[in-house]
Amino acid sequence: MALLNKTVTDRSQLVLLISKDINAGILPAGSWLKQIDLEERYGHSRLDVRRALDQLVLKHMVEHIPNRGYYVHTPDLDQVSDAREIRVALECAAVNQMVVSAEHLAELETLAQRFNTLVQEGTVLERYNANLEFHRVLYDLCTNHQLLELIDEMRSRPPSSPGGTWRTHLRAEQSSREHFQMVEALRDDDRERLKQLIAAHIRQIPLQP
Repeated sequence: MALLNKTVTDRSQLVLLISKDINAGILPAGSWLKQIDLEERYGHSRLDVRRALDQLVLKHMVEHIPNRGYYVHTPDLDQVSDAREIRVALECAAVNQMVVSAEHLAELETLAQRFNTLVQEGTVLERYNANLEFHRVLYDLCTNHQLLELIDEMRSRPPSSPGGTWRTHLRAEQSSREHFQMVEALRDDDRERLKQLIAAHIRQIPLQP
């Protein structure tokens, strides 16, 4: 039984790794996923890769064409827009239920600085993981755990652009500035400003300082 549980855990980790690479744009929308390449990249068996891809089909991150293979799903633009607005509603709702301490602010400042450094020097995946960690710590300030589960589910969906979470380097730099502005809004206890920043961050539109 222990071995079975370990196998299930390993496959769950493989699903997470592939989904991260899709969201980071390393495996871009529309690209074919050759199972032999995935075996080598992630160090898993053909069976594990196949089952992970089937799980990603269920999550609508991957499409399967019988006798041809798997490819990264290209989201419909209307679906992308709808998903963004759901995220805006959920993540802004979390702001009203955040409990913030000086320690939290210091941690968020450190994570914002790490992301900023990786925008200039890091790999796409390093940047993606640093961004995830910043937002995980930010939303962990919310005391409504069911709301957090919904936010995590929505944030795990595919990105809105074929290039990944950030369409351009300039967009990544803007995201970094917004992280620092979010921390400042929390420090000032300006919840409405924080909501505005979060909405602009999700929609990837400039917001006046």
